[in-house]
Amino acid sequence: MTTTVRPEALHIPESSLATEARAATVVWQREMIRFAKDRSRILSSLAQPLLFLFVLGTGLGSLLNSSAGGAVGFTTFLFPGVMAISVLFTAAFAGISIVWDREFGFLREMLVAPVSTASILVGKALGGASVATLQCLVLLALAGLVGVPYDPLMLLAMIGLIFLMGFMITALGLVLAARVRQVQSAMPLVQLVITPLMFLSGALFPLSGLPTWLAVLTHVNPMTYAVEPLRSVVFDHLDVDAATRARFDPGIVWGTWPVPVGVQILITLACCVLLLALAVWRFRRTE
Repeated sequence: MTTTVRPEALHIPESSLATEARAATVVWQREMIRFAKDRSRILSSLAQPLLFLFVLGTGLGSLLNSSAGGAVGFTTFLFPGVMAISVLFTAAFAGISIVWDREFGFLREMLVAPVSTASILVGKALGGASVATLQCLVLLALAGLVGVPYDPLMLLAMIGLIFLMGFMITALGLVLAARVRQVQSAMPLVQLVITPLMFLSGALFPLSGLPTWLAVLTHVNPMTYAVEPLRSVVFDHLDVDAATRARFDPGIVWGTWPVPVGVQILITLACCVLLLALAVWRFRRTE
């Protein structure tokens, strides 16, 4: 005996702002649970920034004699850049992890739910940004070891900027993952994209005195506009003279116009929106 299910017996909830927000929250919660259960991921993601900060920073600092008369050490300058590098790798791989969901069929289950693709990807981007921010809290706790003060306002501003940067990079990872079907193909693609973003963002060197070609590349790199506000916040709370500030934190200059930090943050916000919109469009075309 077979039972026929009448169409009117199937209830599909209408899409609403509350439904979309609930879907994004569920995806965000899933990312947080995955992060909490993967301890090896937490430890491995912390190893690289610590090596950059204490090994590379100390080595280059002694080689370049960049203490500027004792006013600021190279590791102090490098600290915001190392934070950005940690966010870059963590958030990029958080975005590209959606390839695993596609490969094991979980992504299709999410996409057939009565919610929009945008809410799913927003939840994914929020999850990646949250994971990157949580990992950077450990690095923030070490700020005093490199001469960065534990100023509450500075730390809160850095946490907000880190979250914004993490959202942007996770959205970029989602854009890259839209057409990738296998994990083996995702890893080289991510490395190919995030490595130039890292080296051309000014995270590892000051933006002053660069050759023209390198200055142009750093200015067109969206990551630069996420790194510089971090460094500016740190140097705002350091007791340094104007010459030292100009040497280590000259800011971003378009022609003769110094770009305000607020404009840099707006550019980062615009990149977040554009990358997320592009990711949504690409997923709708491929799934």
